[in-house]
Amino acid sequence: MIAFVGSVFSPYYALARRRHAHVDPENHCAINLAIYSPGNKRWTMTERSAASISRNQTEFVIGPSSLHWNGDHLRVDFVERAIPFGQRVVGHFKLYPKQLFYFSTHLDDQHKHRWGPLAPSARIEVELESPNIKWQGNAYFDSNEGDEPIAIPFKDWDWSRAQLSGERTAVIYDVRQRNGIERVLGLIFTPDGRIEHFEPPPRQALPKTGWRIQRQMRNPKDAQLKILETLEDTPFYARSVLSSELLGERVTSFHETLDVPRLSSWAVQFMLPWRMPRVK
Repeated sequence: MIAFVGSVFSPYYALARRRHAHVDPENHCAINLAIYSPGNKRWTMTERSAASISRNQTEFVIGPSSLHWNGDHLRVDFVERAIPFGQRVVGHFKLYPKQLFYFSTHLDDQHKHRWGPLAPSARIEVELESPNIKWQGNAYFDSNEGDEPIAIPFKDWDWSRAQLSGERTAVIYDVRQRNGIERVLGLIFTPDGRIEHFEPPPRQALPKTGWRIQRQMRNPKDAQLKILETLEDTPFYARSVLSSELLGERVTSFHETLDVPRLSSWAVQFMLPWRMPRVK
């Protein structure tokens, strides 16, 4: 689940920025939900205007859905419609951080784009009414923010996270900027609140997606790297589950690739409204 204020992928937000010097990001909010359960796969990302949202320090309401911080956990309630067939996606989840972090770092040379995990390791309780699914497990919670469109500084990036022994979480951000400078982050977040830096292993190419996006992963040269499942295969973005090796451990890595020029292309911008409808 991703909650957007100023949806970075929104074709409506991009069009508004081309027409006006100053655009209110709160006029382009959305909740993206992706369910990959076999037989119950659903995907929703309806954009809503400022007339349908409200937010304060503890709550963010987007149309019929909301996020609320309840002191020791985040509760998310959602009533959405899946694309393209309009199935209802209704339910809630509760996310209990094992440790909260107040860490943020820049992703670009101008320090206009920042990322940081709020709860790198958390427990989640999911209860869906539609589709009827309930489960509990491990979760991850982070935040990205920027002062300009991502198309200005970035060419593409690969991001991954993996659960290590001792309830540690490892994150690799492998960023290529349009100026040709690369920025690579390797960070471990421990359950006692410490942050450790490490040197990510060499970059290895993964098979291209069906849309011919080049995925790459940091993995030791002599270690097996395998795609277990491709969850999202779009013209500009891929989400995958990998079997890889990190710091001497065999891990399951959650992996994402973003191709920014593809996202900005006129063809993709023309297609996006079919996946991201907008209502007031």
